[in-house]
Amino acid sequence: MERDAAAGTSAAEALGPQGPGAGAPEGSSTMEGEGGKSEVIVAVVTEPQFTQHCREYLEKHRLLDRRHRVKQLPDGTMALPILGETLSEQHLQALKQRGAPDSTCRLAQILNPVPSKKSQNCSPAQKLCQELRCLVEGQGHTWSAELEKDLPHSWQRHGDLLLLNEDSFRAAHWKKLEPGLWKTVASALGGQRLAKRGRVSPGGTRAPKVILLLGAHGWVEHVDNGIRYTFDVTQSMFSFGNITEKLRVASMACAGEVLVDLYAGIGYFTLPFLIHANAAFVHACEWDPHAAAALRKNLELNGVVDRCCIHLGDNRQLKLWSIADRVNLGLIPSSEEGWPTACRVLRQDTGGILHIHHNVESFPGKELQLPSSSEAGQKEQRAARNSGRQTPAKIAKLEWQKWAEAVAARIGALLLQLHGKPWETRILHVQPVKSYAPHVDHVVLDLDCRPFSCSGEGVGKAERSCGQGPKV
Repeated sequence: MERDAAAGTSAAEALGPQGPGAGAPEGSSTMEGEGGKSEVIVAVVTEPQFTQHCREYLEKHRLLDRRHRVKQLPDGTMALPILGETLSEQHLQALKQRGAPDSTCRLAQILNPVPSKKSQNCSPAQKLCQELRCLVEGQGHTWSAELEKDLPHSWQRHGDLLLLNEDSFRAAHWKKLEPGLWKTVASALGGQRLAKRGRVSPGGTRAPKVILLLGAHGWVEHVDNGIRYTFDVTQSMFSFGNITEKLRVASMACAGEVLVDLYAGIGYFTLPFLIHANAAFVHACEWDPHAAAALRKNLELNGVVDRCCIHLGDNRQLKLWSIADRVNLGLIPSSEEGWPTACRVLRQDTGGILHIHHNVESFPGKELQLPSSSEAGQKEQRAARNSGRQTPAKIAKLEWQKWAEAVAARIGALLLQLHGKPWETRILHVQPVKSYAPHVDHVVLDLDCRPFSCSGEGVGKAERSCGQGPKV
């Protein structure tokens, strides 16, 4: 039995006897005191010699609160924490009969109880499980393996807001515990607000299906590489997985350049281009009004609102022409619908660079014949054959190269059709961002596009202005 036997315990910590139905707080609750919020629980108080009998009864009937220690009060009696708001008269009488006719058995509120050793040493997920089990059993329901399996094993933290995954709290039984359920979850995980995600909407806005479970609003703020981002989690997404590409963008030399970001979102790439890469001006295209509103706030937060124009609506209807030194196409699984617009906004006189995002598939046993123009690809293919096996890394790189060459050819054809004269499209770099599956890779192609009249003079500048990792 865990016990707090400090003899100097203040009498104020035991807030007085409570009878059945006397309005004791629900399980573990809070109250305002001079020092801020204090925790209050309900306990059964009895003499020391009857403590073990009382404990066994409470355990048998699943009434004992294992989150807190049994406490010795100033008068020498022992307080055993219980689940729920109170204890029925039937249970109190049974406890007295189990002990002795002259035993005292009453309810009291305990201020700032001491957590049990088990509670102190458990992980947040374990603490959540303990708290919810106490909540379920405290309301007279049975805890089950099904409920435990339905608990979240991971979550995203956005300041004081916790975002749960869609595969948690699906059992119908949880509905019976609302709204107190969500306060318990947030408290156990150290948050004040709570939301749960669903699947991303299939429409082009990629809006998340997120329900706010606890709290007045879903606005949160992140600081990423020195840039402040704010957004409403119920309306917009924040991509944690693209940090490598955001850092690469931040390292690019874009001073004096005009950039068009065709899929700006809340500013994942728009802001690094402006703040770290020092682009002169960015035209940010976004057709989701919620994301556009967050983008405007983020431009203001970071002091660059005067260097960006937001174009709300379908970027295929964009009225800009021949203004961009650089175009970012940060949409997956494919940004192909934006390629014609990207070609239109590139400067007609000098051309520029396209950063094209795509999910490239590569599967073992797939035919890896590359276009005859790919000398590097042929060398890698011969080396793979000579080695006796094709490793997943080699297969992936060959597929990236093949995809990049197909994109370069397609963009070249679009530019020829648009301007009536040939352009040179040159692969500068293929940058891996992350893998979504064993054979699906998110990559970014840096493609240099120049009219033949000035293609030579643009190559050196293009290579210097792209922050490149190891070349494919």
